[in-house]
Amino acid sequence: MISPRRAVPPHIALPPYAISGKSGTAPSGVAPSDSTTIEAMRLAGSAARRVLSAVAAEIAPGVTSDHLDEVCHETCIAEGGYPSPLNYNGFPKSLCTSANEIICHGIPDDRQLRDGDIVNCDVTIYVGGVHGDHSETFLVGDVDEASRRLVAVTRESMYHGIAAVRPGAQVCDIGRAIQARAEAEGYGVVREFVGHGIGQIFHRLPNIPHYFDPAARTELVKGMTFTVEPMITAGTPRAQLWPDGWTAMTTDRSRTAQFEHTVVVTDEGAELLTVTPDEPQPFLLADAASRLSPDNWPQQLNTAAVQSS
Repeated sequence: MISPRRAVPPHIALPPYAISGKSGTAPSGVAPSDSTTIEAMRLAGSAARRVLSAVAAEIAPGVTSDHLDEVCHETCIAEGGYPSPLNYNGFPKSLCTSANEIICHGIPDDRQLRDGDIVNCDVTIYVGGVHGDHSETFLVGDVDEASRRLVAVTRESMYHGIAAVRPGAQVCDIGRAIQARAEAEGYGVVREFVGHGIGQIFHRLPNIPHYFDPAARTELVKGMTFTVEPMITAGTPRAQLWPDGWTAMTTDRSRTAQFEHTVVVTDEGAELLTVTPDEPQPFLLADAASRLSPDNWPQQLNTAAVQSS
């Protein structure tokens, strides 16, 4: 059962769709963000990281996804922001929770997390006139080794994709890197859902496929802001949509994981926007090996999740 829509205090600035539920038409072109917008996105991204950390702290067997939604909602409000998913094209909750075979856009409800589950929590906050979008997949209790490996390789795949970001590269280079890492381990890469441009608008161009798409030739330029958010599956990557119009699951019901950061293209590579100021920025390092070393990546919010070797 889905609980009623949560209220937002009147002092919180609303995105344009918050009342109508209609996202409207995004701009057709691809344009870099200006320095003022990028600074606002650093603040929104840090807020998203803190919100996700608060959600992660509550994850345990027996906890409902509705409780996680409540934590996300209240923490967004405490940050002075609006939970971006709420009423975006009618989405009923403030957080996306996608467990086990659910690829993305799971709607929080009264289902309890079980020992051995994996669950992706996808947070986006609208604050300072921009959106910060961030997600991780978390382990619930005692999780089997196969699922731990899936989670670890999904995280690696995201960072391999981000490492491909630099001025003059093309969007297809991101997906090429992700697909190579995931398929080397025998996993599938979901095609139906992609990363996206983000800033003052929640979803806009460019689309960021997480597989090699030779048609994705948009050149990356300094100031472009977008998400990298691969969905990696233990079995088939094919998706099936539930009747609710949001929840997508693997057609063979195999497990799936997702990680996501919002990034901005810089002269040096990619700056992670969905981190706190004290966390590392490995993709601004000149050395390629350092970029891809897990030792240099921001810490997983779920510390129980294993790194792959």
